[in-house]
Amino acid sequence: MAATVAEEEHPFLLEDVNNNIKSSSYFASFAKWFLKSIMWLLFLSWIALFFLVPSDFGAQLYSNWVAATSGSVFGETGSALLIFNGPIFIIMLVAVPYLALFRKEVDQQKIHGNAAPRLRLGTFPVLVDGPFGVVSAAELIGMFLFLVFILWAAYSYTIANFEMLPSLGDTLLEYRFRMTAYRFGSMSLSIIAFLFLPIARGSILLRLVDIPFERATKYHAWLGHLTMFLLTLHGLGYMILWIMRGGVLASILEWKDDTGANFAGVISYAFGLLMWMTTLPYVKKRYFELFFYTHQLYILFVFFFALHVGDTVFSKAMGGIILLMLDRFLRFFQSRRTVNIISTTVFPCGTMKLVFSKPRNLQYNALNFIFLRVREISWLQWHPFSVSSSPLDGECHISILVKAVGSWTSMLKENISNAVSVETHEKIPFPACSRISASLEGPYGHELPYYLRYKNLILVAGGSGITPFLAIVSDIFHRVKRENLYCRTNILIVWAVKKSNEISLLSELDSIVPHFSDKLNVEIQTFITREPEPLLESAEVLKVTNGSVFSSSKDGSMSILVGSGNKIWSGVYFFASSVGFVICLSILEACYIQPFDILSWWYKGLLFLVCMVVSVFVFGGVVVGMWYYWGKKASSNVETQNDRERIDDKVVTKEITSEALASFSTFRYGCRPDFKEIFDLMSKRWSSVDIGVIVCGPASLESSVASEIRSHIFRRSSSSHDSIFHFNSHSFEF
Repeated sequence: MAATVAEEEHPFLLEDVNNNIKSSSYFASFAKWFLKSIMWLLFLSWIALFFLVPSDFGAQLYSNWVAATSGSVFGETGSALLIFNGPIFIIMLVAVPYLALFRKEVDQQKIHGNAAPRLRLGTFPVLVDGPFGVVSAAELIGMFLFLVFILWAAYSYTIANFEMLPSLGDTLLEYRFRMTAYRFGSMSLSIIAFLFLPIARGSILLRLVDIPFERATKYHAWLGHLTMFLLTLHGLGYMILWIMRGGVLASILEWKDDTGANFAGVISYAFGLLMWMTTLPYVKKRYFELFFYTHQLYILFVFFFALHVGDTVFSKAMGGIILLMLDRFLRFFQSRRTVNIISTTVFPCGTMKLVFSKPRNLQYNALNFIFLRVREISWLQWHPFSVSSSPLDGECHISILVKAVGSWTSMLKENISNAVSVETHEKIPFPACSRISASLEGPYGHELPYYLRYKNLILVAGGSGITPFLAIVSDIFHRVKRENLYCRTNILIVWAVKKSNEISLLSELDSIVPHFSDKLNVEIQTFITREPEPLLESAEVLKVTNGSVFSSSKDGSMSILVGSGNKIWSGVYFFASSVGFVICLSILEACYIQPFDILSWWYKGLLFLVCMVVSVFVFGGVVVGMWYYWGKKASSNVETQNDRERIDDKVVTKEITSEALASFSTFRYGCRPDFKEIFDLMSKRWSSVDIGVIVCGPASLESSVASEIRSHIFRRSSSSHDSIFHFNSHSFEF
């Protein structure tokens, strides 16, 4: 009635409201387009810079830039810092409002399933097997551009070496060796500028391009191999030159002030070579802890690298390094907190479900990872696990599934068994609970739940790879139930396991799948590969035992730092650290370097590093402290809400029969999935649609799925009504 009266008295009221909403929407769309255009322009300019530098035109352009800007207090170092890192810094700042606008838009959008299917470079697997694993068309283009850059730089520098006259005291051959080795070092510097960008897990930059850290580590590995290849050529060139001149040992130990410190470079290369050797597949697979601990030597690699090249050269690659420092500093603070384990669930296959307390303002999605550390097992080891819960399951908890397959996970299971007595169903006294000190980092991964882009999904899992798919199904269910915004008509889960006791994990879906609306069609195909026939009688039950609350500290939720994070605080943190670095560098130049005429390259490189550390720890630390207290205040009412959401802390044994499992899943024994048959059937059944395929499992499973998707796309004609499959990987590997 009130609305009717308002319409009669103010006939244009509703029209004005609608116009305001439309205007706001137009403004947001324009702002998003404008910010995106700025970032693309800056990024393309930054990439073009690296291609131009090896050429005569690029060298002259850089010289003109230095001449025009080196009159400031920073000199050439400031000029190099601005041109090589300025675009990335600006992109990081612009990304904050862009992501805020983009997130709101995606949260409100609906999926349109009637659009014609189309091929996407990022989800089209081109290479499906080999040293690089599964490589999409977009990734292959990126690899090709890097290869073109290396060849172009090598060609340009070679031509320049032949055109220039040898310097005084060098023969022509010595000169060419010296300049060739120097050029390889210059090319490796360009790669190092990208090397650390993919491993800053909570970086705004990765969230901007929506590349999850588990995929970004693959790019870091590729860049690492290329970096060590170029550094090896750089070192070999100088080694040959020193042999030609004589006095190899003296040249290696040389530590000049006016040029690069040779010995610092040798030390840096030694640390880099040691890290690279432990990344070899055999070493990493057999001695993972050696690989993990050795990789912490990157700190010394960077330290001696800065001493070797000096402040001006080091400034060209410092952008990715300072982003990693910012990320590690945040992760250090987040990992200090002990997180409450709300409850546990033990499955017959030995898998454990751990539910942790988290603040309501910590965001994540169903395809995120978290890192877990248990101090009683190891103070240094962090292990990644996919989240098994949807953010819509509850605002104050997050869960993971842990399968006891290695020494660390077996020890974790033993500790949990000691903390809760399953046989007597009695809670262990609190002093015994102190043996479980869990710390979490994350969540990390995709900024947005990309699986919501597809109306049709095929989820392929191997063993414990079912974990993220339990979260996806739960998330879609809650969205349909609560919001009714996202319409998913078809979801097929293909799950390959070794033994039938693992199917008890499907009990997580027992309370969801039978209650799906008619809008959703969920099908689960389970393949038990190492059992020729069912081992369980139809009346037999699979016992799933729930455990008790292990810890009950008042402030036992995850820290809101890192993870998907708060965009505004992330932006302020980065901005404050950047401004702090400029202030530190200005004070250092004005009060120490220039008055005392400091010219030593290695010493100025050391001072440059000190400024970076101070900017992160002091200026960034102030923001982190403010961020922490803001989060603590914002989540002050979490305990009350958490009590309402807390899972029952009594030990409960849930029984699920094989008939109950069969009600929403089909089982095939003694065979593996035939993906050609499955994909052909789904393509005919769903007919001419985009089908998102997400794989979580071993590399062999990924290769099999990617190979079939590629074959299906090649077989598909332009006039065909077959569907297009889009490959997505959710497997994590260091």
